[in-house]
Amino acid sequence: MKSYKLASDTWDQKELIAINKVIDSNHFTMGEKVKEFEKKFCRFFKCKYSVMVNSGSSANLIGIASLFYTNKPRLKIDDEVIVPAISWSTSYYPLLQYGLKLKFVDICPETLNYDLDKLATAINTKTRMIMAVNLLGNPNDFKTINKIIKGKNIIIFEDNCESMGAKFHGKFTGTFGLIGTFSTFFSHHISTMEGGVVTTNNEEIYNILLSLRAHGWTRDLPKKNKIFNKSNDKFYESFNFILPGYNLRPLEMSAAVGIEQLKKLPRFLKYRKKNAKVFTDLFSLNKNFIIQKEIDQSSWFGFSLIIKKSSNLCRDSVIKILNKNRIEVRPIVSGNFLKNPVIKYFKYSIHKSLDNADFIHDNGFFVGNHHYDLTNELKSLYSLLNKL
Repeated sequence: MKSYKLASDTWDQKELIAINKVIDSNHFTMGEKVKEFEKKFCRFFKCKYSVMVNSGSSANLIGIASLFYTNKPRLKIDDEVIVPAISWSTSYYPLLQYGLKLKFVDICPETLNYDLDKLATAINTKTRMIMAVNLLGNPNDFKTINKIIKGKNIIIFEDNCESMGAKFHGKFTGTFGLIGTFSTFFSHHISTMEGGVVTTNNEEIYNILLSLRAHGWTRDLPKKNKIFNKSNDKFYESFNFILPGYNLRPLEMSAAVGIEQLKKLPRFLKYRKKNAKVFTDLFSLNKNFIIQKEIDQSSWFGFSLIIKKSSNLCRDSVIKILNKNRIEVRPIVSGNFLKNPVIKYFKYSIHKSLDNADFIHDNGFFVGNHHYDLTNELKSLYSLLNKL
């Protein structure tokens, strides 16, 4: 079999033409292309506001930061945030960096999202926010989550970096929370080289995000905004700093590519879902592996496989065989994040036990999904694993 890669290039001449137009314009940093991409992103995902940044990790960073700077702060140091035991590292880091206390809750081994029964019992009067991570393309069950928090003043922050294009009850993921985040890194559903997006329907948070993205200044704020009485003096407002911000600005090239990639996203999603049908048909009754159970409409970032407790297979041996056959494979994101040495820097607690996360940490892995037909690769994968 030819190599089965984790990710692949989604560009053609359209993206290269878009980059060359930016080069010809001689304007490379954040400008009109970024604004155009943001408008088209809002139109596609049906949200009021979007802010493009230089990565999905940066999207999480300023998304969390923005909640500290609202007129009535939504978060403060030492507030408790519920997080899933499995996610990407930069889902957690901004929480640490802003002095929040994390409460880790186990996940469901089938969906790879929250164990909803444990989530319900984890919430108490100290809970201020739930970090809802849609893992590997799979939506959370937002109907149940909203039922759990009904009548409580709890924020949903939605890390949708792995799940662009997924839907729950007809609505795009990344738009269920007060804030949603997306990634447009090379291996994700669309690629702008590096890049990320923050979405919100809250105008005050949107204005804060605009300031935090570029140095904490007022320059990029509209004249009429929710956070600062901006003067008509362009000279003064060019270097007027109101928030402790960052420089997370995207490049015009990334935005120009993103505009072209958004046009292709429906086709990319169509192929990913077709591949998922092949994968699930092959592996759904396999005696050795648990595969991810789709919640409504996944956008299928990749295909996870967890060795069942009843199986005699050893993950290390499986990985060696896959590597030998040129099949790229990765752990299921961070595995149980608490088993990573970086956890020593966090303030955290564990709700009950993390048995499922522990099991996945030791027995799980995933292979890639792509924007083209993978039938042959998936059949070869199945044949290879079935011989073990």
